[in-house]
Amino acid sequence: MNTVQRIPDFHPETGARIEAVETRKGEDATAVVADASEVLYSVIDTDSLDVEEDIQRFEEFERTGLAAPGDEIKYWIESWDTTSELPLPQPRKVISLPADDIAELGGGGGQSKR
Repeated sequence: MNTVQRIPDFHPETGARIEAVETRKGEDATAVVADASEVLYSVIDTDSLDVEEDIQRFEEFERTGLAAPGDEIKYWIESWDTTSELPLPQPRKVISLPADDIAELGGGGGQSKR
């Protein structure tokens, strides 16, 4: 089996979770991430993911700055199947950046500067 060496840059909270699982299971980060990936792929059909649609939606967000804030989406989802289900959050202007700033953040027509 060929292996590929990658050095991931995890969000601090994700890194802490991986370290906790490493300690608990006595495995290194590579094994922890591999196990998590297997579980993910067992429940999500990655072959049917429409990445192109995601790119188009992100490009639309870059052009318009319209989105529903993440906290509102979270509260909406948490309200599902309750007696006080919230209405779908409506998009509104959440960001207004010059094109140069958007490109610096990795945007700009799908062209990332990473």
